Amino acid sequence: MSFETRPLNAKVRTGSGKGPARRTRMAGMVPAVVYGPYLEKPLAISVDAKETRAAIKTPKHMNTVLGLNVEGKQLTVLVKDFQLNPVSKELLHVDFIDVRENEQVKVKIPLILVGKAEGVTNGGILSQIRRDLEVWSLPGAIPEKIEADVTALKIASSLHINEVKLPAGVTVKSSFNFTIAVVTAPEVEKVAEVAAVAAVGADGKPVAAAAAGDAKAGDAKAADGKAAPAAAGAKAPAAAKAPAKK
Repeated sequence: MSFETRPLNAKVRTGSGKGPARRTRMAGMVPAVVYGPYLEKPLAISVDAKETRAAIKTPKHMNTVLGLNVEGKQLTVLVKDFQLNPVSKELLHVDFIDVRENEQVKVKIPLILVGKAEGVTNGGILSQIRRDLEVWSLPGAIPEKIEADVTALKIASSLHINEVKLPAGVTVKSSFNFTIAVVTAPEVEKVAEVAAVAAVGADGKPVAAAAAGDAKAGDAKAADGKAAPAAAGAKAPAAAKAPAKK
């Protein structure tokens, strides 16, 4: 191999179903299976839980290429999936995929945004749409992460996958130019727009101005000293009665 692998020992496992799997765990091992187009059939194995966790305890995590030693037979594999006990977090099962040095494999890589967007400097908000990318890569070229530069992003602009510079040997097989990140306008502007709409009444007049006009009409008196006309629906005060004649 022209690239480094992390060693991991395994044993061939016989039997299938819950019973054999339970006995494997009682023996301190974890049931596992190796899949791949280069194998005649899936290979049932068992691995040590602590050794497996230690083997993938690298910056690449599940994308760490492992040199699997199955009782003297050497396989190059990646962890494809695993199962944990929801309570104890104990490792219950592992799926490995058999890979080849010169054949690309599909993996998920963390996507990291770098740089300060121009739109953020002007008060915009940067939102990351994708946290990881599904890519195809040679096993020896799998990157730890993929960085996307957002420095040139302005307010109301976005970054798409076709604009991301991928590491050598890594490709994205997608016909859709999906969005990676976007810069939106500041929330302050949105709040101001909502407030402006709310300040207009059904008659199209500003609510504040209409309220002020009603208050003035209720309090003001005519120039001749008489009270202003009562509002519609209001009862007129009763007239004072003249004193009775004796």
